[in-house]
Amino acid sequence: EHDNSALNGVTAKALSAAAALGGPVHILVAGQNAKGVADAAAKLSGVEKVLLADDPLYAHRLAEPLAALIVSLAPGYDAIVGPSTAVAKNVLPRVAALLDVMQVSDIIKVEAPDTFERPIYAGNAIQTMKSSDPKKVITVRTASFAATPEGGSAPVEAVAAASDPGVSTFVEEAIAASDRPELTAAKIIVSGGRAVGSREKFAELIEPLADALGAAVGASRAAVDAGYAPNDWQVGQTGKVVAPELYIALGISGAIQHLAGMKDSKVIVAVNKDEEAPIFQVADYGLVADIFQAVPELKAEILSREVRKEGVSDS
Repeated sequence: EHDNSALNGVTAKALSAAAALGGPVHILVAGQNAKGVADAAAKLSGVEKVLLADDPLYAHRLAEPLAALIVSLAPGYDAIVGPSTAVAKNVLPRVAALLDVMQVSDIIKVEAPDTFERPIYAGNAIQTMKSSDPKKVITVRTASFAATPEGGSAPVEAVAAASDPGVSTFVEEAIAASDRPELTAAKIIVSGGRAVGSREKFAELIEPLADALGAAVGASRAAVDAGYAPNDWQVGQTGKVVAPELYIALGISGAIQHLAGMKDSKVIVAVNKDEEAPIFQVADYGLVADIFQAVPELKAEILSREVRKEGVSDS
């Protein structure tokens, strides 16, 4: 996973799952002018080889050309593993179909090379499944795996591009510019729910607290559906699954679909004026309060501590 210039951290987490399968692991980097990405992947511990398909055909990682490339390389492998991200969810089902195997989706644990655990029913049950397919196609819930550290020095080997299926073309992309961390990679996330009340209140209440903490901003599906936050901020079963060191839920009741996307967070803090809100069942710290009073007080306290800290360092 990359943007042609930098390796996405989810790769190191998917690598941990791949390594648990027990065999040598190769990493495929497909892109344009992506040699730097391949070199970064080669430094991950436990990687035997990096395959670099550097071709304009893969500049935007269209699903059909990338699936064709993976299938062309598949005969040499027992398993094809990718993170449960938008890119892999677009590509790997096509790979599984072309290989005529059943995809094993969103695993959270590898018990054996053919046996895996995955959440079902919005995370309320864990299914143990055994695949009898000769070749496994697997997506990994990266929130459940630690990142593989650096320490390797794998060789980078060039591989030829596969033929272009010619059924899709790149038109354009619009990437939102932000100084905040990317949601799935953030160590701290501040999320708001429908109780925030409006897009303007989201900007006045949730975003300043996130900026004070150096955090990413998330939202419940109810807040996104109401237009308070963009789609790419959505956390939950139908949004992004996250596991930051700190997750702050503000005005989020805690519907089961939302909990499925954040309950693996290391520390969960919830503020809600409804003491019966389900979010309190998973929260490490809960505050029954009005977010419109509590959040400004919290932000002011954080900023005052930063000022005091700077004063100590200056003296």
